[in-house]
Amino acid sequence: MNGVRAIMAAADTAARWHAAQRRKGEAQEPYVNHLLEVAALIAEATEGLDPDLVIAGLLHDSVEDSGISASEIEARFGADVAALVMAVTDDKTLPKAERKWLQVVMAPKKDFRARMLKIADKTSNLRAMAASPPAGWSDERRRDYIAWARAVVDGARGVSPWLEGQFDQAAAEADTALAG
Repeated sequence: MNGVRAIMAAADTAARWHAAQRRKGEAQEPYVNHLLEVAALIAEATEGLDPDLVIAGLLHDSVEDSGISASEIEARFGADVAALVMAVTDDKTLPKAERKWLQVVMAPKKDFRARMLKIADKTSNLRAMAASPPAGWSDERRRDYIAWARAVVDGARGVSPWLEGQFDQAAAEADTALAG
């Protein structure tokens, strides 16, 4: 399957796997918006030259949030995509605080492409937080999330000045929204 067809198949698959999910923000956007934004950030950062990474952007939350197995991703989209997805998938059997700490510790150890995926994910999350903060989150919780996202991305830097700039802008906008 060529790159464009594979990406569209992954977008369709991601939309189906996450059909019932909504973002945590007050606007309750469809979750697929996040997946599309992550994939679009990666497509721009790679100038469209890494279709597997774009596909991984579309599928990056499938294991954690939809109960899809790595083997199912591999069967549909190949070993490279499955490995990328698993490189950014948290172990949900661990407590949340440990999972968050592991993201900070492991970010610098990830390969180039997994770090790009991680930065795109955090960029999208902070953009959403600025535009539509999660319902019920206190200012302190939002500040903690922004600081944690910065810590994760600080360890993942060195992969794309453009993408890192997008993250920095999203973090600044999240800070501004919180202060406003």
